[in-house]
Amino acid sequence: MKERKKQSDRRSQRDYSLAFKLQVVQQVEKGELTYKKAQCHYGIQGRSTVLVWLRKHGTLDWTLPKQYTLENDKNPTPEQRIKQLEAALKDEQDRNLIYKTMFDILQKEHGVALPKKSFTQTIQRLKAKGVVSLSKACRLFGISRQGYYQKQQRIDKRLRELSQVKADVIKERIHLPRLGTRKLYYRLSKQIRSKGIKIGRDALFDFLRSEHMLIRPKHSYHKTTNSKHWLHKYPNLLKGMKASRANEVWVSDITYIDTKAETGYLSLITDACSRKIVGYHLHDSLHTDGVAAAMQMAVKHERINAPLIHHSDRGLQYCSSQYQQLLAKHNITPSMTDGYDCYQNALAERINGIIKHEFLITKPADIHQAGQMIKEAVRIYNCRRPHLALNYQTPQTVHQQKMLASFT
Repeated sequence: MKERKKQSDRRSQRDYSLAFKLQVVQQVEKGELTYKKAQCHYGIQGRSTVLVWLRKHGTLDWTLPKQYTLENDKNPTPEQRIKQLEAALKDEQDRNLIYKTMFDILQKEHGVALPKKSFTQTIQRLKAKGVVSLSKACRLFGISRQGYYQKQQRIDKRLRELSQVKADVIKERIHLPRLGTRKLYYRLSKQIRSKGIKIGRDALFDFLRSEHMLIRPKHSYHKTTNSKHWLHKYPNLLKGMKASRANEVWVSDITYIDTKAETGYLSLITDACSRKIVGYHLHDSLHTDGVAAAMQMAVKHERINAPLIHHSDRGLQYCSSQYQQLLAKHNITPSMTDGYDCYQNALAERINGIIKHEFLITKPADIHQAGQMIKEAVRIYNCRRPHLALNYQTPQTVHQQKMLASFT
């Protein structure tokens, strides 16, 4: 049984998304992690997996080993050596005086109980170096050896528990590399409690912060909408309306996708009730063909058996005759924002941000690679990412529930 379990836990190259691979490559090439540390940090299996990613997706030459040159140090004379030791001793005395003064200020003026918080870790490091004994350190700081060992046992137990939590977080972020801590806690809380580990949402925040694993939001803006044109603009039908069933309201928008070679434009169509992305298309221009391809994908895969409203901004692409004829062909009613307020199409803007800032975390090489990343992102977003507005359910789950409810 153990052998079968080990075989089931093994991951292949297909288990890692392209965005995750590019993120690891970028961290290694920036010098944030070595390839061995990246392999250990993310729990990547296989000794050469990260090297394969570096050779395939990296911008540096990883085929040849680095050459190091060692310079022979000059042998100092005894007099020079004595002067060096005296200078080093004076530096250490000054440094210890500064540390002692900082310690007293933090303890007396700021109320920071440094001995209780850092004593155990300090003694461990000094014992490993053979600098000071435990009995002497406890005598100098007035701490009993029994108290030291009891605290060390509690620390070791908690570290073992947190290491399991970290492994679960890394495993989840292989698929959702920028999933926030609240959603992580929702997805992993039952799994963590089943192991007998107690950790709350705030404690998870603190732990991920200490491990430098919190997600920092990104903000950027590029204008992709041209609303100043002579084509007919349709009224806003969503004022005071809230979608209650699947395929009742679709919201649509265009966002830019930067690559190293060129700029692409992603058209997304999202169901307002379930937040599921029902259609998408990446194209290299702002022509109407791109948004029309996203709509064709949506009507091909979704069953429209009731009145449907299509809501968008007043962009030239959505007002064009080509797009309006496509909507009329499938009996879809057009709706548009009143003016230049992006909040009237807030849901579509939010989905744009999720796809770009949580899944496209590294810049693709070209439009082809961006298309692969977007395909993976849409699949993971629909089927795996919990949505706060859906009570932490996935869009695909809610969409199926709503569709079944409409047929009963």
